[in-house]
Amino acid sequence: MASPKATRLITYTVSAQTEDQDAVLYTCPANCRAMMSLLFFSNANGNTTVDVNWWRNNGTEHVHIVGGKNMTTGEYVQFSDGIIVFEPGDYMTITPSGNTTPHIDALCTVEEMFVPVG
Repeated sequence: MASPKATRLITYTVSAQTEDQDAVLYTCPANCRAMMSLLFFSNANGNTTVDVNWWRNNGTEHVHIVGGKNMTTGEYVQFSDGIIVFEPGDYMTITPSGNTTPHIDALCTVEEMFVPVG
């Protein structure tokens, strides 16, 4: 997957532990485009409903990657057989609900391709 351009391959993590609150897993930097090749999240506490959204840089347009996934303790979801291309300012959120003490851990691996300024 690596490109000959100036890039970096990096993994980001977040722990979503507040009910009905978005936790930002990844935000594409202003000077990059990025390809997400791995998205993984797991439930570490109780029955929890999980939403994963990819937000475009305008902050209003989004795509439900996962909508209302009911997860028991120990359950996980992994997406690794496709790529999501992020433009500068695009971001992804994880939102737990239906559990007053959620604990959803998430990680993603992205290749960030630096865009020259000017």
